[in-house]
Amino acid sequence: MPYYDFFQNTQCEYFPCHKGADPASFSCLFCYCPLYALGESCGGSFRYTEKGIKDCSGCLRPHRRENYRAICDGMRDILELVRKKGE
Repeated sequence: MPYYDFFQNTQCEYFPCHKGADPASFSCLFCYCPLYALGESCGGSFRYTEKGIKDCSGCLRPHRRENYRAICDGMRDILELVRKKGE
């Protein structure tokens, strides 16, 4: 099993930052989800608040080791958004 796909910062005052998460398997590698900007296409469990703000507090997708590759693959979509914005 590779080691680059998982990181924990148990010293963080917010660890684990999602209620109900299993601290033993919680990865901090993607502390801030790089797929947030994809909106509804991020693939995670989120909701929009009454003010229209994306709330990912119920999503554990980027914090699970088994999702490492999917998160990295999703970066292609982020790069495509950046490319389109530059046109």
